[in-house]
Amino acid sequence: MLLHNKVVIVTGGSRGIGRAIAVACAREGADVALNYWGENDASYEKRSAVDEVLDEIKALGRRAIAVEGNVAEPATGPELVARTVEAFGRVDVLASNAGICPFHAFLDMPSAIFETTLAVNLGGAFYVTQAAANQMKQQGDGGAIVATSSISALVGGGMQTHYTPTKAGVHSLMQSCAIALGPYKIRCNSVMPGTIATDLNADDLSSAEKKAYFERRIPLGRLGRPDDVADVVVFLASDMARYVTGAALLVDGGLFVNLQ
Repeated sequence: MLLHNKVVIVTGGSRGIGRAIAVACAREGADVALNYWGENDASYEKRSAVDEVLDEIKALGRRAIAVEGNVAEPATGPELVARTVEAFGRVDVLASNAGICPFHAFLDMPSAIFETTLAVNLGGAFYVTQAAANQMKQQGDGGAIVATSSISALVGGGMQTHYTPTKAGVHSLMQSCAIALGPYKIRCNSVMPGTIATDLNADDLSSAEKKAYFERRIPLGRLGRPDDVADVVVFLASDMARYVTGAALLVDGGLFVNLQ
């Protein structure tokens, strides 16, 4: 129980890596506040992704709430923190995970796609981190912030010219926040996932040829799973990483170092 009785906020927590982080934190003893945006599509035929993850957390014996909000809006971070404190009394951990990646070529990319990606991925991480850090400072006993960056912070992508700079920015944000927040015993780190199979990139990886290409390039021989990343987030959020701050940990099966 690495996070026993801790209170964790997870942004972008209804699907993919965010959902895995939320469930992994609950499994390790945490109560979870789940941020989501645009997933409130429950119907009689199909329950929403938000309801499913809330039920999964509660089945583990932990408390959970869901707070809808677009992290790109400056007011969302403070509201999310306030709702979490109202429900659970405090905030111990922030997993800043919300992000988008609408693939698009560079030369004809509409400004709206660039601006939206920047606002969600980097602006959202900034605002939510700022709000959580202020609450942690007020509590006076430290905390942990773990942001989801990406292997894309370190390498380029022809269809990701709008996305890769934001993930480099998230990595840099955590480095700077590690310095700014260290005096308040708030640790700030990032994880850098490689190719992780989720429902959000299922179409991109639907080709057997493309899937095989990635598997050949990954020394461990398989695509990543959301829980591969989530378990590392739990570690960085826990006291096992009590002297780790300003770090970025690749979770990519060795993809980055496989240059030959």
